[in-house]
Amino acid sequence: MAEDMNQVEVNIFEVGDKVKAKVSKVEEKQVIVDVENSKTDGIIPISELSSLHVEKASDAVTEGDELELEVIKVEEEALILSKRKIDAYKAWDHLEEKFQSGEIFEAEVKDVVKGGLVVDLGVRGFVPASLVEDYFVEDFADYKDRTLTFKIVELEKDKNRLILSHRAVVEAEKEKQKSNVLDTIESGQTITGTVQRITDFGAFVDIGGVDGLVHISQLSHEHVDKVSDVVKEGDQVQVKVLSIDRDNERISLSIKETLPGPWTEISEKASKGSILEGTVRRLVTFGAFVEIFPGVEGLVHISQISHKHIGTPQEVLKEGQSVKVKVLDVNEAEQRLSLSIKELEEAESASSYDYDIPEETKGFQLGEMIGDALNKLK
Repeated sequence: MAEDMNQVEVNIFEVGDKVKAKVSKVEEKQVIVDVENSKTDGIIPISELSSLHVEKASDAVTEGDELELEVIKVEEEALILSKRKIDAYKAWDHLEEKFQSGEIFEAEVKDVVKGGLVVDLGVRGFVPASLVEDYFVEDFADYKDRTLTFKIVELEKDKNRLILSHRAVVEAEKEKQKSNVLDTIESGQTITGTVQRITDFGAFVDIGGVDGLVHISQLSHEHVDKVSDVVKEGDQVQVKVLSIDRDNERISLSIKETLPGPWTEISEKASKGSILEGTVRRLVTFGAFVEIFPGVEGLVHISQISHKHIGTPQEVLKEGQSVKVKVLDVNEAEQRLSLSIKELEEAESASSYDYDIPEETKGFQLGEMIGDALNKLK
């Protein structure tokens, strides 16, 4: 009689019916539920718990959970139910709204598979590798269990196809940042940036969502042969905004302008009367420009080159030649230095004389000269 009653209970349900039930027991590969308004047990196979692969039933539900389910099969003494189908019905409606509105939402990455990532949104959402980031990612292993922002880029309910993109969100955020920077940045500003890319002609620096170019000539006060000698990718640098072309989204930057100039404290480094070594950089009709520090040149006037009369500096000097100079005058405000080579030649001449005639012999030589003069008078 009891068996007949159970059979009757089972027969009042049909495939496709929606039922409410409470989880009474969680086994490894299935879940037992108490179906509302029924004395018949319900069984949810592990394959019907989620749109994603589930290793253990306990990964999807716990005892006491109240669920909405769909009847997928009526057996003699039990109802075979699906949680996955109900979740999918509810999910597709919400997902359709998100797709139409272009809504950005957060979701957890449930699995990493060949070719991309898997997300559970009530239905299986797939993120192709090319739509994960706006740069190449070699290994996605550490993306599992991470929460990312997504946008739906393809939705086909009849084919159970749902394609998501994190890259689209990243690119949209960067575009917004770029727009904000271009709207607010002004020439003359000094800001912090990150070196993103190095080329032969300069370095591209990210200043908050938009890249600006530091030309090689703006890297340092000193001459730069290779950009990589001054900066590396990833370096944090201070830059000054030189110019902005908002229409073409081009920004010119300078690192050099944020650094102390080569003439800073030159009065201390090249004080009046000091003797320094430098390199002849340019020869002009009125003298020679000698570099004594990187970016600091002083003038040796033609009258200060030699004791001899010379018509042009080229008679005595050549470009690239190393010379010793004496500082005659310093004007830091006007960035001017007056130098002399001649004054050092005078000092060297006196020194040479003293060296050739030792102090202890000078008296004897003078006596001999006076003696010779007296003998001539006789």
